[in-house]
Parts: sequence; structure tokens; C-alpha cells
Amino acid sequence: MNFLRTSSLFATVMFLTACVTINIYFPAAQAEEAAREMVKDILGTEEAAPVEGKESALQRPLFVMVGEGVLNFLIPAAHAAEPDFNVNTPEIRKLQAQMKKRMAGLKGYFASGAIGFTRDALVGFHNNKAVPLKERAKVKKMIAAENKDRNNLYKAIAKANGHPEWEKDVRKTYARIWVDEAAKGWWYQDAKGKWQQK
Repeated sequence: MNFLRTSSLFATVMFLTACVTINIYFPAAQAEEAAREMVKDILGTEEAAPVEGKESALQRPLFVMVGEGVLNFLIPAAHAAEPDFNVNTPEIRKLQAQMKKRMAGLKGYFASGAIGFTRDALVGFHNNKAVPLKERAKVKKMIAAENKDRNNLYKAIAKANGHPEWEKDVRKTYARIWVDEAAKGWWYQDAKGKWQQK
């Protein structure tokens, strides 16, 4: 009988442990929310709206809260592995600040149609003839600096979450959000690389 009870307890613990597997899949919704906030900050658009729909402790059933408490006690390390796309490392802060500062100089070129967002979440020339000849070297230099920061940002976000392999997914998320938050009339590339105007 003791063996049966021990086996049952072991099976229960193993089942609970199996239920708390760390999600190795890219959490797209969380990444999108954080990307949107950062992009709005860089572009200088209005503040992101507060997130609604999060359950308060009073709305959650007691058995759910008790179950979470037991699992957190049994497997406390699981929380450390959860992704955090609002991660705020010194590197990410520096990149974001540089991009925000540079955006003030790039906005006019976005508005004129000279540059746009590429399908790989970078900035590229859409119509370099829209840039006066004497400014082209300066704009090329700004684009190169912007793209370097963007590449480093996507890499840093994935790395800070302990999943460098997510860089491609982070980039895809940002590619979509840059276009979503772009001003009307700005240019962007669709998934096939064809230029479109918002």
C-alpha cells in the first residue's frame, strides 16, 4: 500500500512537472506588444494604450491560484525562463535612444517617399531621386547607421530573452509593426519586396 501511495504521489508530481514545460516557441503576441511600444517611442507617436483584459486576482478561480502557487513552489525556476520582450538592458536602451534621435532627421525623407521600411525590418531607399544630390551621402550614412542599430536591436532582444534563435522572429514582428505605426503616405515593402504606400 505504501508503494502504491508513493507511486501515485510520484506520478502526480511528474504530471505537474510535465504541465509546466518551458515554452520554447516564439511568443508572438508578447513580442508584438513590446515591439509596438518601442516603435511608437522611436517614431515619436502617441503613447501605447494600457493593456486591457488582464484578469485580476479576484476574477480568477481559487483552484487556479492554488494550483499556480503549488507549481511555483515545486518548480520556481520556470519563471526565470519566461520571455520578457520589455527587457531593458543597457545595450537595448542605447540602441533605442540612438534610433529615436536619428528618426528626427529621417522623418522628412520618409514623408517625401525617398526612403521606406524594407521587408526585413530595415530602412532602404524607395526613391533616391527624391533626395537632393548634395544630401544623398548624408542620407546613405544615416540609413547605414539606422540599419546597423536595427540589426543589433533585434539580435539583442532575442539574446536578452535567452533565445538567440528568435532573432528572425523578432525581426518579422518588427517588420510588421514598423509598417503598422508608419504615418500615412510612408512607403514600405510587402512580403515579396514590392514597394507600397501606406
